[in-house]
Amino acid sequence: MINLPASTASGAFVHPAFFYQGQAEYLAGVGAFVRTALAADEPVLVAVPGARLDALRESLDVDAAEVTWTDMTRLGRNPGRILADLQDFADRYAGRSARIVGEPIWPGRSQAEVLEATRHEALINTAFAERRATILCPYDVLGLSAAVVSDARRTHPTLIEKGEDVVSPAYANASAVCSDCDHPLPEPDGAALRFEYAHGQLGEVREYAEAWARGTALSAARRGDLVLAVSEAAANSLSHGGGKGTLRLWHSAGSGVVAEIRDGGHLADPLAGRRRPSLASPHGGRGLWMIHQLCDLVEIRASADDLTLRLHMTAP
Repeated sequence: MINLPASTASGAFVHPAFFYQGQAEYLAGVGAFVRTALAADEPVLVAVPGARLDALRESLDVDAAEVTWTDMTRLGRNPGRILADLQDFADRYAGRSARIVGEPIWPGRSQAEVLEATRHEALINTAFAERRATILCPYDVLGLSAAVVSDARRTHPTLIEKGEDVVSPAYANASAVCSDCDHPLPEPDGAALRFEYAHGQLGEVREYAEAWARGTALSAARRGDLVLAVSEAAANSLSHGGGKGTLRLWHSAGSGVVAEIRDGGHLADPLAGRRRPSLASPHGGRGLWMIHQLCDLVEIRASADDLTLRLHMTAP
């Protein structure tokens, strides 16, 4: 049984990590959280990996309309997409306390995906500050590495272990966690094509990316997504990154591809691209938002001198 923090009742934002061992403990803990929310007539979103989703549906046996179910392996394939969906759900119930189960890290995630998902977990605390919501994040302590579990203690103000809610002594500021996620990006294993561009060459960037993509295993639709994502990143370079940039393209493991854009830009807002931008916003941000929607993984590295976006896509 999960004992939620007392602050839930006061309307403050609550973000516990739920450390579970085995499916029985998972179903009991998450199930109790969902049932408590339904008994309180609070909206519930459950976003967990597909196999867990099916097991929860079967064990809870509640009216399907009472819970919003989302397969996290689809929503969270790119961790940069998750936050906006959670905020959209909470926004639909303004004035009410929303309950969300979000499991963005599961066994089998690549190291790059884990880093971006950890960044997401830290930024939740910034994005939801002062909001009436509880986001419960399950962690499979038997299937995940000790490093992942250790990071969960840093990204969650409270922890639920063996049914008891405790304050996390390792909880850290989001900026510190995000800084620690900025591991140096590895160089590609094979050859990478390189294209330098400047003002007036956006069309050439698109043509270069499109010609290269035709030689990959990407479907026509995915090639179009890649070219659009590269175009948006290059346009940001020309508008906000010093008016020039460098595009690199290479094949990744399996049938995937990677496009990297590096320029002299800066990223002042760590939530940029992770929140749905308003059409009326004078600050832009729509390009990076679109890139996150198009790509399977987006890695961002910002330094005092440059900004690097590494965009991953898998076939078909």
